[in-house]
Amino acid sequence: MKNFLLACCLCLASVSGAAQPDSDAALKKQVNAFVDEWHDDAASARQAYFDKIAPHGIYIGTDKSELWNREQFKAWSKRFFDRKSAWTFKATKRNVYVSADKKFIWFDELLDTQMGVCQASGVIRKTDKGFEIEHYQLSIAVPNEVADQVSKVIKDFDAKPAAK
Repeated sequence: MKNFLLACCLCLASVSGAAQPDSDAALKKQVNAFVDEWHDDAASARQAYFDKIAPHGIYIGTDKSELWNREQFKAWSKRFFDRKSAWTFKATKRNVYVSADKKFIWFDELLDTQMGVCQASGVIRKTDKGFEIEHYQLSIAVPNEVADQVSKVIKDFDAKPAAK
């Protein structure tokens, strides 16, 4: 009888646990909407794009010289945001991960861009006011089959006196 009651309790616990809302899933949905909106801000050249980056946040672009804090990135990209569209990144896949205390979120994403397929990763901090991007790194996705060719082009470019 004890075993039967224990089995019933375990069964009820597993069923009731499955019926509870998944708070991580809800948070991940909010994060996806936030990052999608951030990308859309750039596509529409809205200054709100920069408000989503933490004041001390870091953006790393595709060029080895592109490592900026928010204000440096804003100054560098002004010429793009003076147009109707700065750049257009559409996520085709995104993985979102959440810390145990739900204050830090990190993600990786594949993007369809004007440069072709790119991949990026980011770190977001959840604050009382909402989300802030603490760190974002963008890279051009180079297929392994052409990596040697791309590496050679980069090495040749870097060897030129003007590139140094």
